[in-house]
Amino acid sequence: MDKKIILFECNEIPWRILDFYCDRYPQSTLAHLLTQSRQYETYTEDETSLSPWKTWPSLHRGVNDRTHLISDLGDDLTEANRAYRPVWQILAESGIRTGVFGSLHSYPLPTNIDDYDFYVPDTFSKGVDCHPKSLNTFQAFNLRMVQSSSMNVSRGIPISAAAHVVAKLPSLGITTRSLAKVGSQLATEMLNSRRKVRRRTMQSVLAFDIFMKQLKSNKPDFVTFFTNHVASTMHRFWAAAFPEDYEQSVYPNEWQHHYAREIEFVMHTLDGFLRSLMNFVHQNPGYSLWLTSSMGQAATTPRRIETQLLLHDPKKLFNVLGLNAEDWSRAPAMSPNYSFKVAADKANKLERSLLQFLINGEPLSFRRSSENLFSLDFGHPNLDLSKSALSINKQSYSFDAIGLKNTKIEEMCNANAYHIPQGSLAIYEPNSPGTKERPQISTLDIAPALLANYAIKPPAYMHRAVNI
Repeated sequence: MDKKIILFECNEIPWRILDFYCDRYPQSTLAHLLTQSRQYETYTEDETSLSPWKTWPSLHRGVNDRTHLISDLGDDLTEANRAYRPVWQILAESGIRTGVFGSLHSYPLPTNIDDYDFYVPDTFSKGVDCHPKSLNTFQAFNLRMVQSSSMNVSRGIPISAAAHVVAKLPSLGITTRSLAKVGSQLATEMLNSRRKVRRRTMQSVLAFDIFMKQLKSNKPDFVTFFTNHVASTMHRFWAAAFPEDYEQSVYPNEWQHHYAREIEFVMHTLDGFLRSLMNFVHQNPGYSLWLTSSMGQAATTPRRIETQLLLHDPKKLFNVLGLNAEDWSRAPAMSPNYSFKVAADKANKLERSLLQFLINGEPLSFRRSSENLFSLDFGHPNLDLSKSALSINKQSYSFDAIGLKNTKIEEMCNANAYHIPQGSLAIYEPNSPGTKERPQISTLDIAPALLANYAIKPPAYMHRAVNI
């Protein structure tokens, strides 16, 4: 083994944002880290479309989306895990002490879970199972918060799940400092409702505390931690931070004023995470910190979103589609997408009906997997329901009759920035010289490089290990 590695997965952060933050805050932990890091611009080799549900398994498995065939949350991973194992699975099976925290497509728990020091699946999991089981309480709270705060952040808090978390705060590792941040956030929301958008970041703050407790207690040879809090904010508020990227603004000055510092806010949180990890690396010689994304983001055409069409009562829709309660079960998805699994004897009839699902004469976009997992793409923006038409199998329905609701979007945006192939990788090792150059490497180079660090020969389907 060359180094113990902390793989810190910062979803979709490009060098543009990292450099922006360092320029504005030259005394930050991130700025210091980068001066002593080997730096690379990564690019994804995915071919179908750029989505984190695809690009992260490509990075983890060393093959692109055309090969691993993982495309959606909730996909059956049985074949992919057999043929193209994620790097943590290969390491754990090779006797490398491993920890996993939140990496995408990490559910369900592996059958050899005792080979892991700890294992917390991603926040789109179908169940709360973690290792050790004492973390199940937090995962239950985490999943509830994610489900209720997708397009608009919910004002409510799942009281029962939160109460269980509070009862176990000391054992979980949540610090008083983080609790103070949460308290401050809730108080700020009462004074300024627009600050509610920052609640998504508070989930990452709590998760990171729990991760650090496990990292310090177990000191695994390899560990992952995934955070999406910067990516979700970039999608929404890139136009507020970088108005010069757009030929014309579609937002009022008030919107610009309120959200101009949101990307800086989430980067401050990230900087705090890095401070804790750098301290850990210095106190535990032999560790290196890999800060990486599986792709990046850049400005796209802005569109002011006043409302989006969301499915708020699926039972109504499935009743119209001829499905009983026992015929379907909800699957993980990020709104406005809605995913569900259907009984095999109902799937073909359902697909025929969905092909005749028209909104204003246009077919509803949907996908069906080989396991009869259906994903429906709602989210139609700025519909005037008084002038809109909906039909299924040539029969007209009101939107409410099938459980659809035109929902006001509080932030008036959806994606002012969107996915690009280029991402970032910085490798920090104490007392090592940094590099100013950023050669480009494929994200498919990362998994074999990780394995080579532990003297494990990469599988034949991976790229040849390169020295990064």
